[in-house]
Amino acid sequence: MLVDGQWITAQEGGTAEVTTPVRRGEVIARVPSAGVGDVERAVAAARRAQPAWAAEHFKVRARALARIADDIEARGEELARLTALDTGNALRTQARPEVATLVDLFRYFAGVAGEVKGTVLPAGDGQLQYTRREPLGVVAAILPWNSPLMIAGFKFPAALAAGNAVVAKPAADAPLSLLLLAEICQEHLPPGVLNMLTGSGRVCGTALVEHPGVDKVSFTGSTEVGRTVAQQAGHRLAHTSLELGGKNPSIVFPDAVNDDLIGGLLLATRFHRQGQSCTSGSRLLVHADVHDEVLDRLVKKLSELVVGNPLDEASDIGAIINETQFCGVRDYIVDGTEQPGVNLALGGLPPTDGPLSEGFYHVPTVFDAVEPNWRISREEIFGPVLVVTPWRDVDEAIRLANDTNFGLAAFVWSHDLDRALNTAHRVEAGWVQVNQGGGQVIGQSYGGVKQSGMGREASLEGMLEGFTQTKQINVKLSA
Repeated sequence: MLVDGQWITAQEGGTAEVTTPVRRGEVIARVPSAGVGDVERAVAAARRAQPAWAAEHFKVRARALARIADDIEARGEELARLTALDTGNALRTQARPEVATLVDLFRYFAGVAGEVKGTVLPAGDGQLQYTRREPLGVVAAILPWNSPLMIAGFKFPAALAAGNAVVAKPAADAPLSLLLLAEICQEHLPPGVLNMLTGSGRVCGTALVEHPGVDKVSFTGSTEVGRTVAQQAGHRLAHTSLELGGKNPSIVFPDAVNDDLIGGLLLATRFHRQGQSCTSGSRLLVHADVHDEVLDRLVKKLSELVVGNPLDEASDIGAIINETQFCGVRDYIVDGTEQPGVNLALGGLPPTDGPLSEGFYHVPTVFDAVEPNWRISREEIFGPVLVVTPWRDVDEAIRLANDTNFGLAAFVWSHDLDRALNTAHRVEAGWVQVNQGGGQVIGQSYGGVKQSGMGREASLEGMLEGFTQTKQINVKLSA
């Protein structure tokens, strides 16, 4: 683990095995299991380092982030291959693009580091009234296993550009690529500005969230765990941002059907990431007049995807992260097949023989004629499972789209601009894409509403709102 610029073991000597989802039970590494004492040490190091880091001219922080971006790019293939092995995300379709996004995020926040600035109020000749944007202090970044490098890119460079120090904790199932990222970062940052702890959420994560020396908790993960984090951090009134789950609708109008639609729907499903994405368009709401055509064409497209070893260049889809998640996805599929009137249009239960049975591999699965009150239509599956429901009236489509506790993302498909934008405005989601399934742009504000979380990341506005606070200063001037 990286603490105060040094690579250390856990104080109590504990370690945890890291296995790969590529092959069941295969241990690829052992990492320290951080305890409360390790959290104390990391937070203390961050608190010592943060004031001097914040006092630097913004150009110093910007140069450091830009150099980190260059080194990430130079070691991109190493990071991508480690990500594929660690998370199960396919090298070609997911791991390499994730590294490229990480590079872009570090460069973006290097470019906007000088925008952490306040305003002067027109208070008359006798007053100087101005504001300062100041860093929060120490940020605990708690990261998920599905896209660890990209999510780190949402948090690390924004917090660092604003003058904060960071104590990060990767998910226990996928810590390796983030340890490599920490190795790259430490070459360009003062000791203690970025610290990386490995360990369980129950011990290490809880100690971070509850630590009085942590000024902000930035958490990405499930809604269930996010509620606990909010309660623990809220008890001591710490700043908190939460990026949580989603059950995101894709609304297809009749005029949208073409080849671009089918390719866009594939991107929206996030099946290239095994559906393990909180922005997955996992509910397809398609107009009844084009339902059959869209379903047939999409099923054909999905059936052509290659599921296999994520390190194989031929693989479009990799492996589910671990056995618990693998079994959870399987249970949802079993539940879906037992519903009256359901149509299993593609896929089903995972293979029980052959190479795919040696790891945690699920095949693309599509359920048609799904009722909105079924579990597979209401709960986040986090696997390559799509549910399809037809509609006829636009008000019905909006009602179906908003009939969820989540509100992270949504997708609207129509070439009638008036119809598309009116629908986008009525959908309850923090991020709506029109006629595209993969339109992320570095600098856009990203985050959800309802039980999909609070706060925004990946943008200048997100950095200012999430990693700084405003100080008002009023000065009476002599006549």
